[in-house]
Amino acid sequence: MIKAIFWDNDGVLVDTEHLYFEASRDALRQVGIELSLAQFVHLTLDLGQSPLTLAARQGVSDDHLEVLRQHKNRRYAELLQNGAQPMDGVAETLAALHGRVVMAIVTSSRRDHFDLIHRHNGLLGYFDFILTREDYRYSKPSPEPYLKALQVSGLRAEECLVIEDTRRGLEAAHQAGLRCVVLPNRLAPDNSFDDAFQVIRQLQEVKQLVLTQPGMPSATLPPV
Repeated sequence: MIKAIFWDNDGVLVDTEHLYFEASRDALRQVGIELSLAQFVHLTLDLGQSPLTLAARQGVSDDHLEVLRQHKNRRYAELLQNGAQPMDGVAETLAALHGRVVMAIVTSSRRDHFDLIHRHNGLLGYFDFILTREDYRYSKPSPEPYLKALQVSGLRAEECLVIEDTRRGLEAAHQAGLRCVVLPNRLAPDNSFDDAFQVIRQLQEVKQLVLTQPGMPSATLPPV
C-alpha cells in the first residue's frame, strides 16, 4: 500500500524548466556558446549535468565558470521573481491526497530558488517535509535525495511512490529502490520511460492511482 508520495518539483509541480533553460542560455552566450533546447534536455533533464559543462569542454577556466554560474543563478532568480505557474491539476491533486498519504518534495533546486518559485502559489502547505539541494551532497540522478526522503519518512521503499518528469529523476528513484510514475517534461514530451512504474499524461492520474488502491478508504473521485 502506498503510504507516501515523493514529488519532484520542477516540471512536475511547477512549470520552471523553460526559465532555467533561458537563464542557462543567457550565461553561455557570455562565452559565445548558443545553448540549444536539445542540448539542454540531454545534459540537464536526462543526465543531471549543468549546461555550463559545454563551457568547461571548450576550455573555460574554473574561475570564469564560477562567474558564469553566478550569472546563471542571478538570471534565474530574476525570472522567478513573480513565482512560477503550477502545472495543470496540481492544486486539485494535492488537495485530494493531503492527509491521506505522507507527501514530500524532493528537488535539486537550491533553497533560494525554491522559495521564489513557491512564494505566491500556496502549494507548500500540502507537504509534510521538503528536501532541497542543500540537504544532500549529490543531486539526481544520484539516489541520495530519495534515500534521504526514505530516511526522513521512516517508511519502507515499497510503501512509497515517486513522481518525476525526467530520465535523471527516474534513474534516481530506481537506484533508491522506489517505484516511479513519470509525467514527461513538456520540453521533452517524447522521451522514453519504458522502465517507469507508470507513465501518465495528466497529473490527476496520480490521485486515481493512489486513492483507488486496495486498503485505501473509499472516496468520491471526480472524473479525470
